[in-house]
Amino acid sequence: MPNNQKRQSLVRLPLARAVTPAALLVCVLFAVPLPAVAQWYEGGGDVPYVPSPPEVVEAMLKLAEVKKTDTVYDLGCGDGRIVIAAAEKYQAHGVGIDINPERIKEAEENARKAGVSDRVKFIEKNLFEADIRPATVVTLYLLPDVNLRLRDRLRNELKPGTRVVSHSFNMGDWAPDKQIEVNSRSVYLWIIPPKTAANH
Repeated sequence: MPNNQKRQSLVRLPLARAVTPAALLVCVLFAVPLPAVAQWYEGGGDVPYVPSPPEVVEAMLKLAEVKKTDTVYDLGCGDGRIVIAAAEKYQAHGVGIDINPERIKEAEENARKAGVSDRVKFIEKNLFEADIRPATVVTLYLLPDVNLRLRDRLRNELKPGTRVVSHSFNMGDWAPDKQIEVNSRSVYLWIIPPKTAANH
């Protein structure tokens, strides 16, 4: 049986109810064992935990041109690797949002080990309910439908000039400002435009 310890179940539901089309898509794209995805969905989350490889994390931060004055928000932060890397390499501040309490504990411990606990924090919260307005950089590794559900919030609530970076998935008809490939993985960048009268 696959090791499911990293995707702990909070509520036990029948498998047929737990597995959604999005979960099945992740199984195909990332070879995630179906029971592992199902268990994460049982916990009430919208996205299974599949961490970005280190080289993709590095490329995301570089594409966003992260600097010391930035506040990097990672929505669905998992083990905290993106905001921790931003703090370690760029001395940026970071906030990780995740609905899974086990991931939050893991992220906090990873930040402590990396010596960046003073520059990052992790919040146990549904990413759709989190206050993202303080962010100057937002990183995502979610799912296509989740990106689309977040799209209007990102455009309406983030300050002009805020950079949004997504691993693997785009934003539908919101064209990225830049796109790169890292080991056959797509990374997209959007820059929030100035507000206009039409935005208000």
